[in-house]
Amino acid sequence: MIKGIEILQSPDYKAKLTQCIHCGLCLQACPTYAVFGTEMDAPRGRIALMRAASEGRIGLEEFTNSFTTHINLCLACRSCETACPSGVKYGILVDGAQAAISLNRKIGVIERFVRWLGLRQMMPNLGLLKLMARAMWLYEITGVQRIIRALNILPKPLQAMEAILPPIEPKYRDYRAPAPALGEKRGEVAFFIGCIQEAFLAQVNEATIRVLQRNGYQVHFPLGQTCCGAAQIHQGEHALARELARKNIDAFLARDYVAVISNAGGCGATLKDELVHLFHDDPVYFEKAKHFAAKVKDISEFLAANLRVPPTGEVKARVTYSDSCHLRHVQKVVKQPRDLMKSIPGLQLVELKLPDRCCGSAGVYNIVQADTADAILDAKMQDIASTGADWIIASNIGCHMQLIAGARKAKLKMPVYHVVQVLDMSYQAMEK
Repeated sequence: MIKGIEILQSPDYKAKLTQCIHCGLCLQACPTYAVFGTEMDAPRGRIALMRAASEGRIGLEEFTNSFTTHINLCLACRSCETACPSGVKYGILVDGAQAAISLNRKIGVIERFVRWLGLRQMMPNLGLLKLMARAMWLYEITGVQRIIRALNILPKPLQAMEAILPPIEPKYRDYRAPAPALGEKRGEVAFFIGCIQEAFLAQVNEATIRVLQRNGYQVHFPLGQTCCGAAQIHQGEHALARELARKNIDAFLARDYVAVISNAGGCGATLKDELVHLFHDDPVYFEKAKHFAAKVKDISEFLAANLRVPPTGEVKARVTYSDSCHLRHVQKVVKQPRDLMKSIPGLQLVELKLPDRCCGSAGVYNIVQADTADAILDAKMQDIASTGADWIIASNIGCHMQLIAGARKAKLKMPVYHVVQVLDMSYQAMEK
């Protein structure tokens, strides 16, 4: 008997499955189809597998082997949703499939420990993450990192984790007090700090806060906030994701803000979209989640509509922008980051040939499916190299770290910055 099969057999899930008309327009948008060229590794094929499981045409052995293999190879980048003419909610479908898979997988002791440590202890606990980041900072500055990379002795999963480690600056803000608006106060916003980004790329958060301040916003940091739950959802840990979501909803709705600002495309997509679906059977938190989701804005989305102080400082660089999949395909924030960059004097934006193609990060995909992620990243880096750009611009923590690794692997001397960091550079240049 397949555990959790009722997830795939619910009337709502089945209705979403039947929206697919099998036209195949999703195939060319799918990164794993580009790598494997097989129907079962494209959205249409995966939906066919989900439908077969939902209708009882797949036994336990096939479910735990073929079904699980093809579903797990999906990046959940949701580019297929943008390409789909029928409006299939593929993200909800693949999350349901992952939840059912997690109930049937026999997880070994090591993986069980890693999942417990990462999903339950580290990501929801910013203090532990910062402690780890400081340890990794020592690993970087003492030269141990160079030795480990030269020897190439780490097992594949650890090697994949080490490869995406960014240069760490372990300087952290005290979030107990709000950051005051500079100049005329326009309003008060709440900032979603995040977990991995705050620990490993705190400079992006600092740039975000400074840019909001410069545009007249007092920035608050609700202390009850925690991890967004994206990794937990995509690993099928829905109960844990709901627990985290309730904490975030309660923390951010305790006071009325103009907006809740996120600067990570994946986190924002979870807070805006996936959070609501988690509470489909909880009428109280379903309404709270909808209210909260309506408040969430990506930093580029918010600034494009509320840029009170134009960035007039010159930033001389040729840059290319790598879209965050979840910012582009879930949040539908595509034009705003580009408009912000084009507003900066001296900054030349060169578009990729395939700007909507995933970089292979996809949460923890680049760790658990490292070989496939590498193939996807290699294609992305070839596209980036062809632009002749000086810098790579990102808008999501996972992409940011993946692109740093990709540039090093491709021997491209191209630093990676967040959109808000180049805005911050322009504002700083105004003061010189």
